[in-house]
Amino acid sequence: MIGKNAEGKAVQLLLPRFRPDQWEIVKHPAKRKVLAMGRRWGKSVLAQCVAIPTAAAGGKVAWCVPNYKNGRPLWRLIKQVLKPLEKAGLCKINTSERMVEFSNGGMLALYSMDNPDSIRGEHFHLVIVDEAAMVSEEAWNDCIQPTLADLDGDCILISTPKGRNWFWKEYVAGELEMAKAAAEGRDAYQASFHAPTSANPNPNIRKAAELVKSKVPQRTYEQEWLAIFLEDGGEVFRNVRKCATGQIKAPYAGTFVGGIDWGKSNDWTVFYIMDVNTGAVVDWVRFNDISWKIQRRNIRELYDRWQPTFVLGEENSIGGPNIEALQDEGMMILPFNTNSATKNPMIESLQLSLEREEIETLDEPINRGELEAYEGKKSKATGRIIYGAPENGHDDTVIALGLADWARVHFAEYLQALEGTGEIAADVRADISDV
Repeated sequence: MIGKNAEGKAVQLLLPRFRPDQWEIVKHPAKRKVLAMGRRWGKSVLAQCVAIPTAAAGGKVAWCVPNYKNGRPLWRLIKQVLKPLEKAGLCKINTSERMVEFSNGGMLALYSMDNPDSIRGEHFHLVIVDEAAMVSEEAWNDCIQPTLADLDGDCILISTPKGRNWFWKEYVAGELEMAKAAAEGRDAYQASFHAPTSANPNPNIRKAAELVKSKVPQRTYEQEWLAIFLEDGGEVFRNVRKCATGQIKAPYAGTFVGGIDWGKSNDWTVFYIMDVNTGAVVDWVRFNDISWKIQRRNIRELYDRWQPTFVLGEENSIGGPNIEALQDEGMMILPFNTNSATKNPMIESLQLSLEREEIETLDEPINRGELEAYEGKKSKATGRIIYGAPENGHDDTVIALGLADWARVHFAEYLQALEGTGEIAADVRADISDV
């Protein structure tokens, strides 16, 4: 029971029960806890079952998220759980501030760490940092930690690993502190806990964790589902040389798709043709320092030679007008907008295809070299991997190959979207890009 309403009736706060493994973490005496958990382990459930009762009991609680968008589902959850208390007059929910104030002085607020200064000057009994590995180290050191000093507050850092960043350092520090405390016969100030997705007993989640093994690169599976801290490194693609054994082929009957990346002076235009059934790159062109008109003529020649079902062309910047011109000539060129939401899935899909040796690229030094040099670097601001060529390098063949392979992998979805229309709607394209 939390309190009574105006009629004197008891008001209950209904929350999920802790699983035994969650309860072991919650009851641990450490003031600071670091939880490295796989996707769907139950991180947010644990967090809400600690944060909401603490605030309802009069404590001041901050629930920090990497950015505003990350906080939307959490805020909806908080409002849903606390609706009976608000109705009973035991708390006030301020949606514009994403804050809940309780009649006993307790407070729960959601803070977005894309603006870490918003938490400066505050003080809390409990701070939960959700998806901590995606929060910047500066936000953690300069803005979040100081809010615990005045009240000697507790802190729970909870996240899926994202390489060996500050969250990893805190995790290691917790392991070392636990070992030292056990040897000295005292409670650990900081403690670390680890569990893969499969530790969640929900059979649907366990099934999903098993099925995803065959659908994502091994590195992604280890990090996201097994919650393993992987070493940061620039290597993105494996098995490049094993897959780079193909030669340009003479036209033959088959089903083909293509991918185009555009360039004119500093960069190159690259157009690959790929066999949908075998995954082999069968032909390509690569050129720069020529006019767009001549570039389109060269693309037309390769297109006519192979008659692909459709081609994905990068539409960013210079791509849009060129795609429109090719479409006006009757070619099935579908625009693919390469942005923060679509590029990583496309690159990671190519990772998986190479890792499984599902495709055959060309035995050609430029093709091999750009794939082997391609880098993945962690953004300090967001924790996300940013893919690209090394400084002063090129990635034109990588993007063109990635688009061709994306067309191959999602061939059926594109065909379904195109069926009977002759074009693909923007909303459908966006859905496919999120696959």
